[in-house]
Amino acid sequence: MDRKPGLSVRLRLTVSYALFLVVAGGLLLAIVWLFLLRYVPAEAVTIRGRVAPDGTIGPGLFIPGRLDLWRAFAPKALASLVFLLLLGLGGGWFLAGRMLAPLTRITEATREAAGGALAHRIRLPGRQDEFRELADSFDSMLARLEAHVAEQQRFAANASHELRTPLAITQTMLEVARSDPSRDPGELIERLHLMNARAIDLTEALLLLSRSDQRAFTSEPVDLSLAAEEAAESLLELAERRGVAVEVSGDAAPASGSYALLLQLAVNLLHNAIVHNLPEDGVVRVATGVDAGDAYLIVENTGRVLAPTLVATLTERFQRGSGRTRADHVGIGLGLAIADSIARAHDGSLTLAPREGGGLAATVRLPAAS
Repeated sequence: MDRKPGLSVRLRLTVSYALFLVVAGGLLLAIVWLFLLRYVPAEAVTIRGRVAPDGTIGPGLFIPGRLDLWRAFAPKALASLVFLLLLGLGGGWFLAGRMLAPLTRITEATREAAGGALAHRIRLPGRQDEFRELADSFDSMLARLEAHVAEQQRFAANASHELRTPLAITQTMLEVARSDPSRDPGELIERLHLMNARAIDLTEALLLLSRSDQRAFTSEPVDLSLAAEEAAESLLELAERRGVAVEVSGDAAPASGSYALLLQLAVNLLHNAIVHNLPEDGVVRVATGVDAGDAYLIVENTGRVLAPTLVATLTERFQRGSGRTRADHVGIGLGLAIADSIARAHDGSLTLAPREGGGLAATVRLPAAS
């Protein structure tokens, strides 16, 4: 933004300090003149000395008047004001420089950040004050911005790789079919259909993730229990096909947010719980309710025993959980990442914890609506 050049803050503070000192000194001199010299007679008074018996005259007494005192007082007062002005300019320039030194460091850090150096930190020393609070807030903002940029760069690289894979496979299958016209087209069409569906699913997941990250939704009253029941009904066929029993119970869990996004959150958690379950006789338990001012949704499933180190990475984008993916199912690695993003977009949280007997417990907590 282009601005007209103006006086620096240091110069303005210096002039302000100097003027304040001169005005204060002038007021002090005026007080001395008004309240002390008003008792001095307006005209000079001369008292003759006493006459001695021998006829000599003793020393007399001269009392100066106000005009005489003003002639003596004015040059000294003017010299004092000039001294105060010079002292105010010199001392004000020094003090303003000391006071604005932290602001200079903050400005330099801002310029470095604007140039892309997000790893730079101010780390302003000293006790807590307004400048230190500003510097600490700026350092915290830079840390969050650096982490966000790194996450976005990693996400863009992963997304590019994930989108490139089905396109490369599709291109390979088409080249093979073109080189071998006698090949059965039915198999090619089926494989192309699977690759195309995978690319569509990935694109829709990326759009949903972007929407939740940007909080581009309108808040409305939402009952997590209704979203959980609808998600269970929509995934009932998948659960039956995999031999997984889905149990939904709990009380009403009123929250505030986007019903479509929160429904997607419940669908992702239930889908993950159904797919990553025991090969036979698997169970998924869903519970909702209100606790400690939060509306919660808990999805637990049976399955393999999971290491805590693996569970800690499951909400990372494009993380498929090595060793958890069934051979007949290859996900896009965004289900739990989307659920975590939706929870955070609603000022809530998603917590994953391994169950002792195997499987995973996913707990979503959102601020409860009144």
